[in-house]
Amino acid sequence: MKSRIIYLIKHNHVIKWLYVHMGSLFLRMLGFFIKTDDNLVLFVPNTGKSFSGSPRDIYDYMQSQEAYANYRTIWAFDEPAKMAEEFQLETVKLDSLAYFITCLRAKYWVTDINIERGLRFKKKGTVFLNTWHGVAIKKIGNDDPNSAKYDYRDLDYLCVSGEYDKQVFSSALKAPETSFLEVGMPRNDRLFKATDAEKEELRKLLDIPEGKKVIVYVPTWRDSQDKGKTFGLAIEADFKKWQEELGEDYVILFRAHSRTTEVMSVEYNEFLRDYSSYPDLNDLLIVADVLITDYSSVVFDYAILEKPVVYFAYDYDAYLEERGCYFEPRDVFEQPILEEETAVISHLKSLDIVKESALTTQIKKSFMDHSHGQATQMCVEKLFSK
Repeated sequence: MKSRIIYLIKHNHVIKWLYVHMGSLFLRMLGFFIKTDDNLVLFVPNTGKSFSGSPRDIYDYMQSQEAYANYRTIWAFDEPAKMAEEFQLETVKLDSLAYFITCLRAKYWVTDINIERGLRFKKKGTVFLNTWHGVAIKKIGNDDPNSAKYDYRDLDYLCVSGEYDKQVFSSALKAPETSFLEVGMPRNDRLFKATDAEKEELRKLLDIPEGKKVIVYVPTWRDSQDKGKTFGLAIEADFKKWQEELGEDYVILFRAHSRTTEVMSVEYNEFLRDYSSYPDLNDLLIVADVLITDYSSVVFDYAILEKPVVYFAYDYDAYLEERGCYFEPRDVFEQPILEEETAVISHLKSLDIVKESALTTQIKKSFMDHSHGQATQMCVEKLFSK
């Protein structure tokens, strides 16, 4: 039901207008009756589905520093009771009335998504840090007609991974230039510190067979084809063929986007493993020998590791026309954009590791020029400097 409502808000202009204007007005008025708690920090991670991402890194850093011991934290989740029990957190249900009241009460907001849920009700004294959740290929926010409306003119701090982010966030989020923190995303700090020893430990943890290389396959999210009832993904690939051709040398760790509700026509086994619910994407990126993706921002996170990436974009023309991108991948990425699974298999069988790694390094230089591995500490210091 929630996905259906979100779909309607995003795709119906009348409903969107009523939601944004009436919802914002109601919450701004409600805010007059709710006193701000100067020691309360609200964390909203991912889409409320997991205790992860940059908000988790910021929280963990705060927990490790005596200077922040007096701050109370509340986390917003879709399943707050479950997450409270599992991680011993104080929680609130995302998008509930209690959630919006918590927003109005907390002096500090930390998120990697849209904490105001497309509305605009931030109090003048609230300090808002948004780390965002990826460098955009697909059009987002105001640049995407089927997205929520964003108005971040009152935003205090917004993490940017590179100069490219500034161009996107200025239009897509209406973010002011004064808010830009040139530090990268906190969740990526760990990738700068990854070692071969950590990779070997993760191979054991994930039970990767000795001698097998690891492909991590991360396709991006596709919009609903049934008006928000489901958000399915139908990959144009026969993974039995992949296993026949690649199974001697590789295992594939598959990770669907968090908003994907079903991956159709895929059978998992020892060769093709489902890691869609695995909590830490960084583990998968570090253990990977090769990344396969299409239009996902994961390519930029992965670029920090400077390892080979293969683009499998079986719906390239249709996706670019229907979804819209800030640039055409074929014009920017030097790696081939492959539309046929046979080409992907062939490319993997003859992969030039040194050459492909160098091409990934170019992505890092072009898009991640403000990312250096110290984002978490710098974000926390900025957040509590006001």
